[in-house]
Amino acid sequence: MKSEHWNWSDLRVFLAVVRAGSTLAASRKLGMAQPTVARRIEALEHAAGLVLFERDTRGFRPTEAGRALIRSAEAVEAAAQGFAAQAAELADVRPIRLTAYAGNFSPRMLEIVTAFSDVNPGVAFEFLPTVRTLDLMAGEADIALRLLRSDPDPALIRRKISDARWTLYGSRSYADGHGLPKSAGDLEGHSFVTLRRGDIPQVFHDWLSRHVAPEQIVASFSELDLMHAAIRAGRGLGISNRKLVEDDDTLIPCFPEIPEIAACHVMLISPQAYRRPEVKAFVRFFAPRYAAIFR
Repeated sequence: MKSEHWNWSDLRVFLAVVRAGSTLAASRKLGMAQPTVARRIEALEHAAGLVLFERDTRGFRPTEAGRALIRSAEAVEAAAQGFAAQAAELADVRPIRLTAYAGNFSPRMLEIVTAFSDVNPGVAFEFLPTVRTLDLMAGEADIALRLLRSDPDPALIRRKISDARWTLYGSRSYADGHGLPKSAGDLEGHSFVTLRRGDIPQVFHDWLSRHVAPEQIVASFSELDLMHAAIRAGRGLGISNRKLVEDDDTLIPCFPEIPEIAACHVMLISPQAYRRPEVKAFVRFFAPRYAAIFR
């Protein structure tokens, strides 16, 4: 080439003429005046030191040299399009979508998010409270706070938060009227409320079903908050997460914990989301501080 300093955008014009067959047709596709297209082709030929098109009344046909350069020009075009797409993605301000059971969005947890936002004011969040397991790999959320009793998708990035434990709780009014069982073998004569819904594992209900008669389960709820309300009202005993209700002085634990239903409390991150600098920064900031709440 005669010059190292030539206009890369001329390759876009070159490809348009190759594909359209004339400078007039290419000008329409490019939204550019036809004389400008012709001048850009001449400038490219001068810079390359090659004749790239045969001109005649039927239009522009690539020469042997022109045909030999088409693939390289298309590679440059693809690289430019990829660069533009990646730049647009990096420039696109997207919220970090965080999903968890509503109870996880506690004041202390939100204080950590606020502290991160204070030093990263350009980062927004979208909170998705649900007991349903959203598919991180499918892009339904970026980060999940989740309880695991089986191994997650190995492609997900994992940060351990704590070991989650549950036990049986009753209200003070229930304890005054019926007493509280002292162990899993002391459940006869008591009433129970349970959580059952089709989109989450029936871990707690299954445990109760193995330890009490069906008629002892007096109410079933599809929402955890409703079940907790029934326990507080003294309708029956129910299983709850120890950390979740530790500040609720209306509930009394019957015994320390139920080992069979323990789970690992983790933070799971979509690998695609983790490639975003703000997501990676948030995970590094949030995970150790959130884990400290559970120590």
